[in-house]
Amino acid sequence: MKLRRILKWSASLIFLSLVTWLFISYWTSINDCERNAATPTDPMKAILSCEYGAENLKLREIEKPTPADNEVLVRVRAASVNPADGHMIRGSWLGRPFSGMRKPKNTRFGTDFAGVVEAVGKNVTDFKADDEVLGAKNGAVAQYICVKADRAIVMKPSNITFEQAGSVGIAGVTALQGLRDKGRIQAGQRVLINGASGGVGTFAVQIAKAFGADVTAVCSTHNVDLVKSIGADHVIDYTKEDFTKTDEQYDMIYDLVGNHGFSERRKILTPNGICVLAGIGGAGLRPETMGRIGANFWNAFRSNFTKQKFVFYIAKLTNDDLNVLRELMQSGKVSPVIDRAYKLSDTQAAVRYLEEGHARGKVVITLE
Repeated sequence: MKLRRILKWSASLIFLSLVTWLFISYWTSINDCERNAATPTDPMKAILSCEYGAENLKLREIEKPTPADNEVLVRVRAASVNPADGHMIRGSWLGRPFSGMRKPKNTRFGTDFAGVVEAVGKNVTDFKADDEVLGAKNGAVAQYICVKADRAIVMKPSNITFEQAGSVGIAGVTALQGLRDKGRIQAGQRVLINGASGGVGTFAVQIAKAFGADVTAVCSTHNVDLVKSIGADHVIDYTKEDFTKTDEQYDMIYDLVGNHGFSERRKILTPNGICVLAGIGGAGLRPETMGRIGANFWNAFRSNFTKQKFVFYIAKLTNDDLNVLRELMQSGKVSPVIDRAYKLSDTQAAVRYLEEGHARGKVVITLE
């Protein structure tokens, strides 16, 4: 009985402490929007997320940044919207202890960018004024952004537009690292890409072809011609055919949707095949979203006991991989696919369109 009382009081104390922490965290959750509300001395326009929700994205004037000694100041010409951006501004309750309980701690929006170098810090030697660049940095949906010169920023290929360059960062690196590092792609392999017409998918089709793979793309009827045009060797229209109900086998499944079971996908993998779990079916929050996230972790765990591996990963933005993508684009092997372009003032509409789940390629924001 004594032990039961101790456990009961301990559980009550832990619960009370957790509730108190959540209460304090909620009401002390603040951000820098009030500070940014002051009239800037050197203004620039930027999209801010002062409250959770896409409907609360606001176009505001804030202070133009000044580059530190190791930074590059970029005048942004184009940026893009990614599913991760929507998840951040939506603020799910599971993530709020980290992103801000009541308000988002990080008020800046967007990551991918392309633009022109306006100034460099005194220690920067790799870039100079008027260089055309692309990269990734938090707060990219703004007229200007400061980026550390040794981080995710590289020269823009001359044969693509700023809109295309501004779409590369997260989607391009995600596709590259998933295929090369997790899937260990080799020339001559048979690779199936589920979700081939989206932002990451259109990069994945082209990167897989550049590595010499035989690519089967899975998409809807509306997107068959698109994925053929970017190099897919075979196309499966999922509205007419279930790709898991076939006698074909693949060395790799690059799965951006996660809408099939563990056994179904194993059946079409070669004995030592790999399924790279790269997504949950695009942007937006849907009834199946949490189930697919959980299934990805569970399937990766289950594959520890099979020869066929299911691997889950989070991409890491690096200069080295951005340079790999730059070379692929410069050689003409990869050409970013743009679905729609929106003005800076229409960023809310861009997010809403992406979260409908039907984007063909990337959705970008253009800046004058």
